[in-house]
Amino acid sequence: MSTETRERIRADELGRRLLRILRLGWPYRRRLALSITLAGLSVGVALVLPLGLRELLDAAIHEGNRSSLDELALLLLGLYVLRAALNFVGPLVLQLTGERITLDLRTRVYRHLHSLGLRYFSNQRTGDLLSRLTSDVGSIRSAITDLSTSLILQAFKLVGSVGVMLALNWRLSLVIFLVTPVATLVSRHWGPRVQRLSRQLQDRQAEANAVAHEALAGIRLVKAFHRGAYEVRRYISAMQALYGVTRNVAIATTALHVIVELLFMVSIVIIFWYGGREVLQGRLTAGDFVAFMFYAQNITQGISELIRLYTWSHQIVGASERVFELLDTEPEIIDAPSAIVLPRARGSIEFDAVSFDYEPGRPVLTDLSLRIEPGEHVAIVGLSGAGKTTLLHLLLRFFDPTSGCVRLDGVDLRDLRTESIRRNIAIVSQDVYLFAGSIRDNIRYGRLEASDAEVEAAARAAHIDAFVRGLPNGYDTVVGENGVRLSGGQRQRIAIARALLKDAPVLLLDEATSSVDAAAEAAIREATEELQRGRTTIVITHRLESVRALPRIVVLDRGRLVADGTHASLMALGGLYADLVRQSQREAVPVG
Repeated sequence: MSTETRERIRADELGRRLLRILRLGWPYRRRLALSITLAGLSVGVALVLPLGLRELLDAAIHEGNRSSLDELALLLLGLYVLRAALNFVGPLVLQLTGERITLDLRTRVYRHLHSLGLRYFSNQRTGDLLSRLTSDVGSIRSAITDLSTSLILQAFKLVGSVGVMLALNWRLSLVIFLVTPVATLVSRHWGPRVQRLSRQLQDRQAEANAVAHEALAGIRLVKAFHRGAYEVRRYISAMQALYGVTRNVAIATTALHVIVELLFMVSIVIIFWYGGREVLQGRLTAGDFVAFMFYAQNITQGISELIRLYTWSHQIVGASERVFELLDTEPEIIDAPSAIVLPRARGSIEFDAVSFDYEPGRPVLTDLSLRIEPGEHVAIVGLSGAGKTTLLHLLLRFFDPTSGCVRLDGVDLRDLRTESIRRNIAIVSQDVYLFAGSIRDNIRYGRLEASDAEVEAAARAAHIDAFVRGLPNGYDTVVGENGVRLSGGQRQRIAIARALLKDAPVLLLDEATSSVDAAAEAAIREATEELQRGRTTIVITHRLESVRALPRIVVLDRGRLVADGTHASLMALGGLYADLVRQSQREAVPVG
């Protein structure tokens, strides 16, 4: 393939991607058209001004007409005032339109993020996603507003200036026209390189954001292991990589602009020399020559600006690719068109010959069948990696089974609206997440429309009310990011209150007491007893002493159900459960 063909393909690809970006601006076409019209009027006034200056000079120098000179001066002043007004209103409309586009596009990207499944997030870094949501979306906004408007206006300015220049003196115009193809070839050579560097720039920026986000989100761990200096080194390394790409982008874009500007400045010098000769020989008036120089300057600035915009378009495309990659990612879990809404469930749960793997060829669950009746309390135990938490993820429809099906009240989850599935299930997990707001807001997250009285009633049932009322601000106490100001047991009981407030018929307790001490565990167990009352409950734990009293215990081993019964029957049967209990008693530490 020839170099010309490759360059043409690059240009076609650039145009296709820019067109996709500009389509995002279609809903705002009226506002954009208004701002472009106002800016176009400003450019029109700018094109008239040199002709007014020409008349002013000729009236003063050749005609000596003071009255005409005064009238022309007032006219020029009026044109400048009009242009100033247009330059205020037009950019203001464009700026406000750009902010609206940014708001809507970030909302669209954020909404799409929430439609994606857990598998997508397990392969992404939060800092990188935030970078796409902020700086990359900002680049797309710039393309829709600034880039598109500037392209139209510069084209209008160039066409107008060329027309007037040809009318004034076609020979002088040739000097500018001969330089333009050279500048175009230079910019086409630089463009693809700038695009590659711009994509690298966005990636390195996202990498630096991700490193900083991870360290700040895990600040307790960083402090505990005294890794502040290490994290600073990681961030410096990421920033140095970012600086390296930024430097290359700066060198490439600055070199292009300087070369193009030099070419046109040379042409201006030639025009000044040749035009001066034309004036001295009487073939060009002083007014014509001044006007011509203004239009020549318009063209040099216009072409330089177009080349800058061409380079900028490559940078924008590099950033937009990351946003479109995200928007083009299809949600893994999608409601079928015929999916039905499940009202309040009775709580019947069935795993029917379920197999599942996160990665092909590495099964987590294999042909597992399990039925749980409404209101039944079941413990699921087994070694780490047996597939216990995966069962809960399938029940919440975070994933769909590779084969088999999961049913709630006898209906395949794939035939139900996902929202109604999750409305019927409450979960309290080991890793409690709290938002940085108040205790009241964190409990109310279980049911957003709940009253203050209902929030406080849930807190009393979770045995957290007395502690909360003892705080200076009570329920309005801000907990800090992820509840940093609270102990593990306090966070856990807030999570229980949140689940109580949700009042779902199915309850999932995933290692709800694994990360607290014995005293906190006793309080949490008392709270969970209240929470379990009247609900179908699945308890996952490796503290086997806490499930002995449950009427049913299910044992998993390497993704298969290997035993099912009471504590006594399973101990009599022997096997894995008995081994786990004996190991727990022997080591007196959590198992699995």
